[in-house]
Amino acid sequence: MFKHAQLESVKAWIGDPAHHALPLHLRVQRAIRQLIVDGTLQAGKPLPASRLLAKSLGVSRDTIETAYGQLHTEGFIERKTGSGSFVSLQAQRLARHGRPLKTTSRIVIAPRLSQRGALMFEAGGVRDFLFSRPFAPGVPETRSFPLQTWERLQRQVMKQYGTQALLHSHPQGMEPLRQAIADYVNLERGAHATPERILILTSSQQALTLCATVLLDAGDRIFVEDPGYHGARKAFDAAGLECVPIPLDADGLQVDCLLDAGRATSSPPKAVFLTPSHQFPTGATLVLQRRLAIIDWARQQQGWIIEDDYDSEFHYAGKPTACVQGLDPYERTIYIGTFTKSLFPGLRIGYMILPPSLVSPMTVARTLLDGHSAPIPQLTLARFIEGGHFGSHVRTMRLVYAERRDALARLVRQHLADFVEPRVPAGGMQMPCIFICDIPERAVVEAAQRAGLDLLGLTALHHTPRYHRAGFLMGFAAYAPHELEVAVKKLADVLKAIRLASAVPSS
Repeated sequence: MFKHAQLESVKAWIGDPAHHALPLHLRVQRAIRQLIVDGTLQAGKPLPASRLLAKSLGVSRDTIETAYGQLHTEGFIERKTGSGSFVSLQAQRLARHGRPLKTTSRIVIAPRLSQRGALMFEAGGVRDFLFSRPFAPGVPETRSFPLQTWERLQRQVMKQYGTQALLHSHPQGMEPLRQAIADYVNLERGAHATPERILILTSSQQALTLCATVLLDAGDRIFVEDPGYHGARKAFDAAGLECVPIPLDADGLQVDCLLDAGRATSSPPKAVFLTPSHQFPTGATLVLQRRLAIIDWARQQQGWIIEDDYDSEFHYAGKPTACVQGLDPYERTIYIGTFTKSLFPGLRIGYMILPPSLVSPMTVARTLLDGHSAPIPQLTLARFIEGGHFGSHVRTMRLVYAERRDALARLVRQHLADFVEPRVPAGGMQMPCIFICDIPERAVVEAAQRAGLDLLGLTALHHTPRYHRAGFLMGFAAYAPHELEVAVKKLADVLKAIRLASAVPSS
């Protein structure tokens, strides 16, 4: 018979509410199996007769027989006619090799990762703001999204396609969506796109990973903006690329520095990553002369231009400039777009416009990541664009975001003037603020987070210290003016507390 402690352990396992979804015989079986795996019941140990155990547990004998039968089938116990049931030797070996050593202090051993895996883990992932808290950058307003329209279009999709919409989509994406995107970007962004040149993805981050691994080898060099988008740099680092930082000015990337850096080495970079329409994080727009110079560099070097057009829909003074892809006659530009910011983050649809020669290689590579994007959201989005709802929503949100940008600039100047200088952007969804006093950026970001505010520090976005300006990004798109006012006052209290703490001499 079981010892008292063993019997009580089985009873506790069976009675645990977390296990109540399991049939009773499975609860008994798994409770006994756990005692074997833990080594509490050792090899050769006899198990109670089914009749006696059933009586002790208050269950039927059939329940115990079914549990014992499953344990026997799995090899945990042996059953001998006339002798009873015993813990098997095979199960004891499993217990000895499978369970951790019992020590008073558990030692956590770091997993053995590849060099690439270790670098990725040390660098950290790309931080997504899962909850809409004030100042989280890049978060759109979703409360005013036309959800009823979206639901109606999704019902139309289900009615037209039926169970076909439940199958895999082509890895390149559904043709109606590729057509709708091509029509939109050709009209609104001056792109040169056809449905055949578009690859539907889950995000711009996936697009960056594909570019880094399909176009370049580990050890290759790539030009990046400094400061620049941290998600791109992490994707390039993870692929083993060497990022060559190029400084910015009011007109965007300093192309002269790019050309000088390319000439200064025997192994010039093979690609350049740009956010030309609305540079992240400064908000600068790359002027036409520099765009043409970069296109010429790509032609001469047979290099690639990776253009991330992440939030070009939201320009508040006139129309945004045409994308680089539409200006490039040599087909050296990969254009990356996403609906995460223009619609809602949960949509998970991005895309690339590719040179014809890259469509097949990129599509094949994409199948090794996640295979395809879900058909129903793709087909719904296609109808949303075709019906004019996307353009209407963007126009509405452009006015809303402009009002919120102006409200935030006014509030920063009113309440934070002793600490930061706002750099009011001509577009986008976040505002850079630069420290004008000696205050630790990291302490501010961490204290703000504890206070329920999500700031993105600027330091991590810089590659080289000489170009570094401390400060933070303040997202404004998802928050109404009255919400921004409450949050800015809270941030003012955070900054005052940090300044006061740093002014107090340590004892």
